[in-house]
Amino acid sequence: MVSSPINSMDLGLLPPEIIWLEPEHFERAIEISNSVKSEAQQWQTYLNALALVSFEEWLSTRIPNKTVNRDTKLIEAGGYLKVGEFKLYLIATEHLLDEVVNLPQAAIEQLELIAHFYVVLEVLEEQEQVLVRGVGRYDQVLNYFRQSNLQVFQDSYYQLPLSLFDTEPNDLVVYCRLLEPTAILLPFASTNSQVASEGITSSALVQATDTYEFSLVLPEYLTETRTKLSQWLQGVFDEAWLGLDALISPEADLAVSTRNAEEATTRGKLINLEMQLGSQTVALLVAIAEEAQEKLGILIQLHPTGGKRYLPSSLKLTLLSKAGKILHEVQARDEDNYIQLIPFKGKPGKRFSIEVSLRNISVREDFEL
Repeated sequence: MVSSPINSMDLGLLPPEIIWLEPEHFERAIEISNSVKSEAQQWQTYLNALALVSFEEWLSTRIPNKTVNRDTKLIEAGGYLKVGEFKLYLIATEHLLDEVVNLPQAAIEQLELIAHFYVVLEVLEEQEQVLVRGVGRYDQVLNYFRQSNLQVFQDSYYQLPLSLFDTEPNDLVVYCRLLEPTAILLPFASTNSQVASEGITSSALVQATDTYEFSLVLPEYLTETRTKLSQWLQGVFDEAWLGLDALISPEADLAVSTRNAEEATTRGKLINLEMQLGSQTVALLVAIAEEAQEKLGILIQLHPTGGKRYLPSSLKLTLLSKAGKILHEVQARDEDNYIQLIPFKGKPGKRFSIEVSLRNISVREDFEL
C-alpha cells in the first residue's frame, strides 16, 4: 500500500487564495489614501485601497469577458467593485485571528453600498499579500441577520462569524460568469432610501424585505448530487453505498484512527473506469466519525474487488476542494493492495470531492460533511 502521514488534515485550515501585492498596488493605494483628509481614516482607507486594486486585478484575469470597475468615491467606507451588473463590497482587514468579520453598518443598510457579494480580504502589508478569506452572498448575510440578534458596535459595524462566508473564491467567479444579477435579489431602491433618510436599523430592513424570496438558481448543468456523510451517522444511506462485506475482504484495514475506529461508520461504492480496467472495478471506501469541536473525521481508501489482490498501477485517488483544487493525491504502485488519502476533518456542511482516475478516464464523487 501507499503510506501516508499520521497527522490528519483539517479542511477548515486549508490555505486561502493569495494575491501578491506589486509596487504599483502600493503606489495607487498611497495615492488614494492621501486624498482622505481625516488622519484617523487614512490607514483603513489605505488597506481598503490595497484590497481594492489587487482584487480588481485578480478578478479581471479570471473573468476576462466581464467588465470590472472600481469606485474610489466610496473608498473610506470600503472597497467597491462592479462586475458587469453585479455589485461587490470588499471588507479589508489587517487580521482575522478571532475568526470574526467586522461588517460596517452602512454596507448592509445604505442604498449605494448594499451589494450582491461581500468579499473578506485580509491585507498583510509587510508580507505583500492579500488573502481572500471568504465570500458572502447578500441573501446569506441577510438570512443571518434574520436569525441573530446582532448589536451595532460603537464604530458602527456588526460582527459576523467568518464561517458564514464561502472560503472558495472561485465560486464567486462562477457566479459572475454564469448568473444574472436578478438571481440574488437586492431590496428595492425605495426601501433603501427609507433606510437612509429615516435611519431605520438593519433589523427593520430585514423585516421590510421579508416578502422577498432569496434564491440562487444555478444552471442545470452546474447542479450536483452530493453524498451527505453526516446522514450516515443517523443510519441514512444511499442505496449505492454498500456495507464492507458486500465489497471487499473482511481483512481490509479501514479506520479513521485507533482512538475512534469502533465509532466510525463505513460504507463503500463500486467504481468502474470502463475501458481502462475492462471488467474490473475498484471499491471506494469512506469512513466517518465524530471528532472534537463539532467536527467530523474522514478517511478514504481505494481497494481492489472481485478477488483481485492488487490495484492497477498508476491508479490515482485525489481529494479536491469544492472549487476543484487538488488538496491531496496518491497513486498506486506495483503490488499495492490499497491506497488511502491523508485522514482529514471538517465541520458539517463542508464540501469536497473525490476523484478516481487512470490515465485519461476518471470518476468523481461529490460529498458534503
